[in-house]
Amino acid sequence: MTRTLTSLPPRAHSIQVPTPNSQLPTQRETSSATSQSQTDIYKKNLFGGEISPSPLLPLSLSLSPTPNKKKELGFTPSIFLSDIETLESANSSLFLLLKMEDDDAAAAALAASESSVRRPKRARVSDGFAAGRSRSNGSVGEKADQTSLGEDQQSQEDLDQGSVDGSFDDFDDVGPKSKRRGTIPARKENNEQSLIDVIKYNGKLITPAVKRWFEKYESNSKSALVELLMMLFEACGTKYQLKADKLDETNVDDVVVALVNYARKVSSLYYFLMALSQMVLCYCQCYIYLCLVTECQNGPLFDQITFEKCMDYVIALSCTPPRVYRQVASLVGLQLVTSFITVAKALGGQRETTQRQLNAEKKKRNDGPRVESLNKRLSTTHEKITMIEEMMRKIFTGLFMHRYRDIDPDIRMSCIKSLGIWIVSYPSLFLQDLYLKYLGWTLNDKSAGVRKTSILALQNLYEVDDNVPSLGLFTERFCNRMVELADDIDVSVAVSAIGLLKQLLRHQLLADDLLGPLYDLLIDEPPAIRRAIGELVYDHLIAQKFSSSQSGSTGEDNGSSEVHLGRMLQILREFATDPILITYVIDDVWDDMKAMKDWKCIISMLLDENPMIELTDVDATNLVRLLCASAKKAVGEKIVPATDNRKQYYTKAQKESLEHNRREITSAMMKNYPQLLRKFLADKAKVSSLVEMIVHLKLELYSLKRQEQNFRTVVQLIKDAFFKHGEKDTLRSCIKALMFCSTESQGELQDFVQSKLKELENVLMVKLKFAIKEAEVGDDEYSLLVNLKRLYELQLATCVSNERVYEDLAAILRNLKNIDDEVVGFLLLNMYLHVAWCLHSIDNENPSEASVSSLLSKRNTLFKQLDHYLHTLLEKQEGKNRSLLTSRVCTILAETWCLLKKSRFSSTKLESLGFCPDVSTLQKFWKLCERRLYLSDETEDEDVNEEYIEEINRDIVMIAAAKLVASGTVPKDYLGPEIISHFVMHGTGVAEIVKHLITVLKKTANDAVPDIFLEALKRAYQRHMEELSKSDDESLISKSFKICKDLATRLSGTFVGAARNKHRTHLLKIVKDGVSFAFLDAPKQLSFLEGAVVQFVSKLPTSDAIDMRLTFSIPCVANSLKDVQKRSENVNTDEDPSGWRPYYTFVEHMREKYVKNDGLQEEKEANKSKRRRGRPRKARNMRGKKLFDEQDSSEEEDSISESDQEEQDEEAEDDEEELPLIHSLRSSSSRLKSLRVSQQESRGQAGTAGSVKAPSEKNA
Repeated sequence: MTRTLTSLPPRAHSIQVPTPNSQLPTQRETSSATSQSQTDIYKKNLFGGEISPSPLLPLSLSLSPTPNKKKELGFTPSIFLSDIETLESANSSLFLLLKMEDDDAAAAALAASESSVRRPKRARVSDGFAAGRSRSNGSVGEKADQTSLGEDQQSQEDLDQGSVDGSFDDFDDVGPKSKRRGTIPARKENNEQSLIDVIKYNGKLITPAVKRWFEKYESNSKSALVELLMMLFEACGTKYQLKADKLDETNVDDVVVALVNYARKVSSLYYFLMALSQMVLCYCQCYIYLCLVTECQNGPLFDQITFEKCMDYVIALSCTPPRVYRQVASLVGLQLVTSFITVAKALGGQRETTQRQLNAEKKKRNDGPRVESLNKRLSTTHEKITMIEEMMRKIFTGLFMHRYRDIDPDIRMSCIKSLGIWIVSYPSLFLQDLYLKYLGWTLNDKSAGVRKTSILALQNLYEVDDNVPSLGLFTERFCNRMVELADDIDVSVAVSAIGLLKQLLRHQLLADDLLGPLYDLLIDEPPAIRRAIGELVYDHLIAQKFSSSQSGSTGEDNGSSEVHLGRMLQILREFATDPILITYVIDDVWDDMKAMKDWKCIISMLLDENPMIELTDVDATNLVRLLCASAKKAVGEKIVPATDNRKQYYTKAQKESLEHNRREITSAMMKNYPQLLRKFLADKAKVSSLVEMIVHLKLELYSLKRQEQNFRTVVQLIKDAFFKHGEKDTLRSCIKALMFCSTESQGELQDFVQSKLKELENVLMVKLKFAIKEAEVGDDEYSLLVNLKRLYELQLATCVSNERVYEDLAAILRNLKNIDDEVVGFLLLNMYLHVAWCLHSIDNENPSEASVSSLLSKRNTLFKQLDHYLHTLLEKQEGKNRSLLTSRVCTILAETWCLLKKSRFSSTKLESLGFCPDVSTLQKFWKLCERRLYLSDETEDEDVNEEYIEEINRDIVMIAAAKLVASGTVPKDYLGPEIISHFVMHGTGVAEIVKHLITVLKKTANDAVPDIFLEALKRAYQRHMEELSKSDDESLISKSFKICKDLATRLSGTFVGAARNKHRTHLLKIVKDGVSFAFLDAPKQLSFLEGAVVQFVSKLPTSDAIDMRLTFSIPCVANSLKDVQKRSENVNTDEDPSGWRPYYTFVEHMREKYVKNDGLQEEKEANKSKRRRGRPRKARNMRGKKLFDEQDSSEEEDSISESDQEEQDEEAEDDEEELPLIHSLRSSSSRLKSLRVSQQESRGQAGTAGSVKAPSEKNA
């Protein structure tokens, strides 16, 4: 489905980041935490990353010093919870900060986030809690700025007077005064707690606290306003103090600039800890602002001072670079509008009531004081509504219009979610295109969460019928985009969009021609999308809930079921040629369509009991398929392959429901089942599904309801169907049904079924012998083929006790030479199954000599015939017409070898039955398999079904060969490399099989893996050399060489992550032996270096390794380089420059890797030496510093992401410096040894040596 995005409006503010409108949204790229220092991660979260605090808990973080630490001061978190259950223990250290003894050094260290201590395994903030900060903490920075605990808990009177003007004196001290950790600071009495204290420690007291604040406002409005603003600042992670008496003179911009400057000056890591702890407070603030607005609706809300000042600060903070400020301010501002709407709706109700009273008084023609009072009240109420709507518009234009395009998707989601609530709650103001367009624009947002939020908002909007007339222009503008979102890359967004389309259809706002592409999603892969589309199809096309001419009949009676089934059959007619697609459609609609569970109605339609309904043959076939599929679903079976193979477990109630469904199906089918079978017994398209229905019935009900005769009739009809048809599906269904009845039925009925099975076997033997005689005299082989198919299906389910049948089958293969390949295939299959059943019947403990001797004879006969056809197919390959027999011979050979492998019978009384093929037979077997693989690659694309069959047969052959290696049936040294050499040659199916084989080999024969890999590379390279010798086509030559390189890439790719170091010896062995092979006849095979070996060289452990194994990888590379260069000594490479070119390429690659590792090691040693000297580190530029150097906020934020690479380089240095001193001493000798090797082997590497020394000189 094409995706056309709607253009977005122009930028409205400098800090906004526009959403791309050229393509569908994709996930935002995020930097890897493993490639950054922990400090950088915190800084990124502060100014450019995502912050998603838990909205569940108000809590605080107490930072307490770890005892017995002088040079370092660690901190452990303590969670303070009020009236909330304690979270899981936070035993691991949440944050580790470095603090020097000198307070001045501490300030400098905190200002430079790179100086924070980093550990290899730093505890991370868990999802279950968010860190808060303790009120017992003081400020960060100079001693003059620090305050005592008593000063931090100053009296409310001091706060009212504004003891400190525009300062940050109450920021938390890094080192608290209390020696106890994890203790809750002393709380004030409930009537003394400020708003922020209530939010922190006792969220249940928010409402009483608001009432006390309102009382305080009535006595001292300015001090109350100061408290309200400070609550906002503290939620942002700061405690900026305002003086109540100078509040009118304080400029909002000055305060906000001071807050932003503080975020720049303070340590990014420390500030992030403080800000993150306060993010939780914001969610409680949303509720407290609702209470405040509600409490103030008769006073401060309309004084144009209190809330105007609050809105000014909220809007200003929402436009600042620090992300925490924007998140807090956005949530508060959006909640204010929501709270205003609550008040406006109440006032609107009052206005309507007053207007009705006024109209009533006017009708009385009474112009007295009552009318005057009502007029005054009406005018006052209208003014309040107008005023509060102006406040809403102010926040919308000042906050929403900028933040709905914020760089943070969480902020964008909050904005769109709130807008959806506003439109639904207050349509008189917001239900107009001026506001609706933002919902339409964000349908193109690059964040899936924002798109989904917009869709859900629109769903709520379209649910209200009164809103639809005002949505006409909006729907016309964005309906195409809504349809496109049904095929969104994110499944949850697509499902939500389909729900939105249902709303549009309900209001008849969507044309039917736009729904065509949606129906293709009925067979889409994600089940959630298929279910959603199925629900839409049912509502729109089957139940026709959205049609203007709805049927008056209910969905409970038979007429409604028949109508619904008729419409369903009309849909299935579109997929009549593909039963698999029909199954998908049935599975999608089944949950919503009750008519599919109306068993009596379906059976009645099949039996033509209603003369008003006439089914065509196609409709009858589809209805039979629907009946069978619906019965499977009703008893808990899956009719569509699941995305996972997990076993499904049912609750007791679900099991009872499934059992009830089984009883219902049995009751409906019991009397009508024989009639259905008789009617469709000769129809091969319907009989298979009908026969299989019996396995979903509860057979014991036949005895309980005295329907034994119907059961016998059904069994007899199934037996007749077995001999009436020759297709695999019908034969397999008949055998499956009879075997089910023989085990699940009871008493006499079970004996009856078993006798019928024996009768079926005897009749089959008679028919088979007659068909064999006809074939011997030269008659048509069709009868023989059909009876062989019947025997094969019977032997798959049970053992055929007739001993003569095996000799008869072998005699046909010996005596008849020109038999059809399909007949030969089924002859061999039946012989293999007979041998397998004979082996199964032998007593392993006390086998009889006669049975063992008989089995040996049959085994040898089977191998003789298989060997004959193995030779025949290799000598006379006639193309595709023999591809089926080739697959059968390869598969039967592999299965027979696995069945009779020697290790299975060794040291047992059946040891003589063990068999292992010789090397020549194994080579012939693989040659035939290879021919089958190449034959599938040559299949034309004209016939899709034929191509699919060829791919399946190719995969079957590869599975059979891989099974021999994985099970240890044959030696791995020959067949293993041959199979793996085809890793990248025959598509994804074969590649997956080979990948699983490699996984098994690494578990069972890990030591042999290097030799197997190298031999596989040699086989692929030899095929390339053969192509090079016999062909002049450059495209074919380059293709074969590319296959060799791709194979090496895939095989070397199995050594990733920790496997590089774990299997380091394997990599070195492959490289070393590969080099030896390349130089066997130099320079003829030197291209093997470039085509195969170089990929493994790149996988050798590099200097990026953390532990000291890195030190050993460098000499290994150097020794390999030395070994390669020695091989070219005393050889005139100028005689054949093109032949030696791969050698020089390989050597250069090795040298680059060695020099790179050596240079990085030198830099690492220099950094260690610098730390050993104990010099204090210089404070680097803080990440996020550029935020405050420019005026354009968008450019400021973008500059951070652009500097990621530079800071990753700094991080590498930082992490290396944390290694203990002993590591530097131990690695010095290794480094010098590496340098010595480099100087001996490199020619004219003066420049390279300089580059190696450069980092050391720079660091010095």
